[in-house]
Amino acid sequence: AQLVGPLRKELADSLSSCRVLVVGAGGIGCELLKNLVLTGFKNIEVIDLDTIDVSNLNRQFLFQKKHVGKSKAQVAKESVLRFCPSANITAYHDSIMNPDYNVEFFRNFQLVMNALDNRAARNHVNRMCLAANIPLIESGTAGYLGQVTVIKKGKTECYECQPKPTQKTFPGCTIRNTPSEPIHCIVWAKYLFNQLFGEEDADQEVSPDTADPEAAWNPADAAARATASEQDGDIKRVSTKEWARSTGYNPVKLFNKLFKDDIMYLLTMDKLWKKRKAPVPLDWTEIQQLACSQDDVCGSGLKDQQVLGVQGYAQLFQCSVETLRSQLKEKGDGAELVWDKDDPPAMDFVTAAANLRMHVFSMNMKSRFDVKSMAGNIIPAIATTNAVIAGLIVLEGLKILNSDFEQCRTIFLNKQPNPRKKLLVPCALDPPNPNCYVCASKPEVTVKLNVHKTVVLALQDKILKEKIGMVAPDVQIEDGKGTILISSEEGETEANNNKFLSDFGIRNGSRLQVDDFLQDYTLLVNVLHSEDLEKDVEFEVVGDAPEKAPGPSAPEEGKSIANGSNDSAQPSTSSKAAADDDDVLIVDSDEEPTSSTMETSPDTSNRKRKHQDADTDDAASKRKRVDQHPAQDDDDIIALD
Repeated sequence: AQLVGPLRKELADSLSSCRVLVVGAGGIGCELLKNLVLTGFKNIEVIDLDTIDVSNLNRQFLFQKKHVGKSKAQVAKESVLRFCPSANITAYHDSIMNPDYNVEFFRNFQLVMNALDNRAARNHVNRMCLAANIPLIESGTAGYLGQVTVIKKGKTECYECQPKPTQKTFPGCTIRNTPSEPIHCIVWAKYLFNQLFGEEDADQEVSPDTADPEAAWNPADAAARATASEQDGDIKRVSTKEWARSTGYNPVKLFNKLFKDDIMYLLTMDKLWKKRKAPVPLDWTEIQQLACSQDDVCGSGLKDQQVLGVQGYAQLFQCSVETLRSQLKEKGDGAELVWDKDDPPAMDFVTAAANLRMHVFSMNMKSRFDVKSMAGNIIPAIATTNAVIAGLIVLEGLKILNSDFEQCRTIFLNKQPNPRKKLLVPCALDPPNPNCYVCASKPEVTVKLNVHKTVVLALQDKILKEKIGMVAPDVQIEDGKGTILISSEEGETEANNNKFLSDFGIRNGSRLQVDDFLQDYTLLVNVLHSEDLEKDVEFEVVGDAPEKAPGPSAPEEGKSIANGSNDSAQPSTSSKAAADDDDVLIVDSDEEPTSSTMETSPDTSNRKRKHQDADTDDAASKRKRVDQHPAQDDDDIIALD
């Protein structure tokens, strides 16, 4: 056969004519774009909503200091064209979930390659590729771990066929600007500890993110804000630690900056609060004047399980800052503290700061025990892991273009060699899950809720959009009359928003037909009325839930959150890591396993592992530990980049 470089001529010709969509231009995306053009791909379109942050520069090699604040997709295109000018690259500074990128848009491509950092976008691209019947290559990394898999309608599991653990990595702008869950506030407080007392890390910025892409849809606006104080690309930022030192680590000044001044600044970014509840600033003096009960200050019950009031956490914040300031002073100039969940002052600081931020953003506050169980080690981003995974994506793409789909595999990159001394372990692709609520022939799901307490807006935003991942749902009640409950046309059913489901005759056993025309997706929702849901639980998706994963039988201490990678949690982009992975092994046998057999079972001696998910922010994978003792410090969830 005639060769063009290392490829057969027929395959080389396929590459030069093939149209590829790359979704994401961050850690994996930069490596992937480089690999694609050097392999011979000529027609590439890349889309990314994010702008470049200074902390991206240590691994996203297509970007330089002068590019800070600019569109990732556009700069990536320009950088690639400098070493491969013959490539035809189109860049979009936009969200892949924008309705402009509909099923017809996806049908323009022979391959779609994901290099994403969040679960919602992954779910959306998965559905668009299923609707367009286009092969999707999914990927993710976390630290030294990574995975690549291929998704093809009717032949393999789709991205949502298997339950996923709750997302453990989050976009940086969520952490800094728009936290919506307690875990976001806990990660922020952990970052704050390092910014004030530990080793400063640009990946762990806590101040409001002025370059948040959601706050300004005009790329020029985002770039202007990001470079407002960085003339000529000379990055000059006021160090949080330097500012704190200049105040003598004054707890009151720290408090007012973090929970009053920064929050008031966030309120000026009014686009963020059009569809969200705005935060409420806290003032130290006003809090001290509040009349509160003894329980608000001291709590009741076991110390670690107490949930204090705002005044109690303000006092805890003050005491912990004073103690940590003394520890820092004892160590001398230039000293740094290392956060440890078993160090009482450090744990007090994170508990107080996280809870005060939860209060600011109208969330239920958490006990010290809960905070400790969620906070832990941060998984760093590793450039070489991204490079390996990007190479594997291209290899799987070559198999598809070579009509060798039967040779496609799910491939896991491990931190340590397995018993057969392999770091890369391929597994046969699994067939579709017949009960999947996304790719089954007739998707169906059951939602347990209280029809007398759940309003239509909660059904739309919290269940259909946030939990099930729809973008613009239309809902019709199967009541024989075809009652329209929710319309994606603006203003058409707004009058229904604050009415209870029971007001429309919805009761136990009612069925709702939900259509998302953008995703070309229809879902039948069975309503299961319940009046005994747990406290603070508004609903449960029963059965094959999109992000509902079986948890360990007992709560484990020492759960850590992976948020160190900018590809998974950085300001401009919108986990648990096992402390010791020696006992979590992937076992090779002579017969090639499928990815679903790579799952650890607590009652088997030779255990196999499956990374169930790969989220760059949310490539999350779940690994069940061999020894699941509640007090063990090892963690059971690893989030992938």
